[in-house]
Amino acid sequence: MPVEFLGMGATNDGSETTPRSGGSFDPDFTVRLARAHQDHGWDRVLTAYGSGSPDPAQAAALIATHTDSLQILVAHRPNLSIPTFAAKTLATLDHISDGRVTVHMITGGSDHEQQREGDFLSKDERYGRTREYIQILKQAWTRHEPFDYTGEHYRFADFVSDVFPVQEPRPQISFGGSSDAAYAVGTAEADVFCLWGEPLADTKEQIERVRREATAAGRTEPLKIQVAFRPILAATEAAAWAKADDVVRRIEARRAQSKEPGGQQFRRGPGAPENTGSQRLLAIADRGDRHDTILYSGTAKATGGAGNSNALVGTPEQVAEALLAYVDLGVTILSARGYDMLQDAVDFGDQVIPLVRAEVARREAVAA
Repeated sequence: MPVEFLGMGATNDGSETTPRSGGSFDPDFTVRLARAHQDHGWDRVLTAYGSGSPDPAQAAALIATHTDSLQILVAHRPNLSIPTFAAKTLATLDHISDGRVTVHMITGGSDHEQQREGDFLSKDERYGRTREYIQILKQAWTRHEPFDYTGEHYRFADFVSDVFPVQEPRPQISFGGSSDAAYAVGTAEADVFCLWGEPLADTKEQIERVRREATAAGRTEPLKIQVAFRPILAATEAAAWAKADDVVRRIEARRAQSKEPGGQQFRRGPGAPENTGSQRLLAIADRGDRHDTILYSGTAKATGGAGNSNALVGTPEQVAEALLAYVDLGVTILSARGYDMLQDAVDFGDQVIPLVRAEVARREAVAA
């Protein structure tokens, strides 16, 4: 099966290493970054969500109107709106993009972050709400006759939408998480299960669990598996590792600058991370900085396990080879985001993506 590459549809040029040069929403940069992904071999970009960040759906609409083939993964939190309203918003966006929308559901791993927007449910309650939310989205996108819904979190009577997605039967839904509740909901309801980049053995265990629980939930079609990394590329191995050391120094310097180091990139709640995924990243970092061939957890440790933060460090050939090892495990979507948003998207697209695609195509030809 061909692999897909997911990049970041950021709305400004800031990152964990670099302060943004303007406001949080820079339309010109958003379009330039999206076009760079489209022009350099990427399949899709994510418009991310944060409690104080620009609206990812409207950022996606901007990207859709300034690209013609780039797919868009729109992050969405179930606490933001009722699912019938979200179904219409996302279906409308699917029309604007001519069928290029996928939806990434974010349940929320931090109580503190959720409470910033008035969501005071417990973590398990949030996952229960997400399950109902996805079920309602699917019905609203596909049922042309009125339907009722009664659950713990939502109750509707006689709802029918008048706007349906371009894609048939509906847009795909991606989902991430590493807790027991995340596995239960994601394997039952999602089309894509998203993981953060971990050592191969740990990733293999996670994929096997996803497959077991999906089968137990009655799924007959396998879920797509996505894994995310931070690529750090250079012409030589030594130069790449020197670059990685510099990235860590810059992350640590930004975190030390103020009470809110790095702006939104580091604006987390107090104390250790609550979500299982970040806890796993920090536990891996405690085992050592380097894993397998070129997986580097020093970047995850520097950020406190914040989000997608484990790096692949090396030459383009080394990074491509490392990514192919994950493809061998069954990964079909490779997510990558550099620290220099624009230039790293171009470099990865030009130097790594063609190598991975060529080797996957060669393997498929041999198998055929």
